[in-house]
Amino acid sequence: MAPRDGTKTLTRSVPSEEPGEELFGQRRRPDLSRFRLQVDRQTKGSYTTIEAAQQAGLAIKTAYPVVQVGVYDTVEGVNTIIEPA
Repeated sequence: MAPRDGTKTLTRSVPSEEPGEELFGQRRRPDLSRFRLQVDRQTKGSYTTIEAAQQAGLAIKTAYPVVQVGVYDTVEGVNTIIEPA
């Protein structure tokens, strides 16, 4: 049993030499592809081609016509709004 003299013992673990797996929080996700699908200015996915991003965006826009859906090009910095045909 620990003595009750009012002192506390703190132990610290030594960090390992191996780099651990990087953890991403809810706010920051890894950016993997050039084209990002955004719904109401929030990124929902990233795609390697603009056609794939527009197809996914059109599916969302037809299901939910009130929301703003767009595709953001990270290289050129252009945001394209998707409208149903």
